Amino acid sequence: MQNTVLNALREAQAALDALLKNDEAQAAIARAGDLMADAVASGNRIFSCGNGGSLCDAMHFAEEMTGRYRKDRPAYPATAIADASHLACVANDYGYEYVFSRYVEAHGRPGDVLLAITTSGTSRNVVRAAEAAKARGMKVVALTGKRGVPLTDEIADVAVVTPGGRWADRVQELHIKCIHIWIEWIERRLAPQNYAEGD
Repeated sequence: MQNTVLNALREAQAALDALLKNDEAQAAIARAGDLMADAVASGNRIFSCGNGGSLCDAMHFAEEMTGRYRKDRPAYPATAIADASHLACVANDYGYEYVFSRYVEAHGRPGDVLLAITTSGTSRNVVRAAEAAKARGMKVVALTGKRGVPLTDEIADVAVVTPGGRWADRVQELHIKCIHIWIEWIERRLAPQNYAEGD
């Protein structure tokens, strides 16, 4: 069983090493950070969505934005599309593939940002949410583990595709790293006093 632990850590290290060598992905992470920071600085909101573990990541992003990441600063407007009554209502009335897009249609405004998280890049409800966001004049950041799909190639304003390897869990481990980078990025832009020079 100890090999299981070691192998998991080595796979995680290999995934992170692949991201460290991926200049394209790093540049996309930076562009997405600026896009989201610009939105918040302009008084707009960030919505986030995903399925399963990706929904947990979407919620984690939002709570770190409205709460606190490292030091005190103003709350930033972010909402994960995770309201149980909304999800159950829309899934029952329209189908599960509409659970995120209906929320975007109700609450999204031009200048807002949707953070669309899907390890496969093909989750239909996430893709529909991105389409709804674009229709409302919002920006879309896609966080996926697969390129060459409509979400990354046609819909998203910025697509971050993490090189996680064969399994979704490795992809998700890199996704949470991206999410933490974005929260820090936004803080550095909007609350620079929280970061000493050279940090």
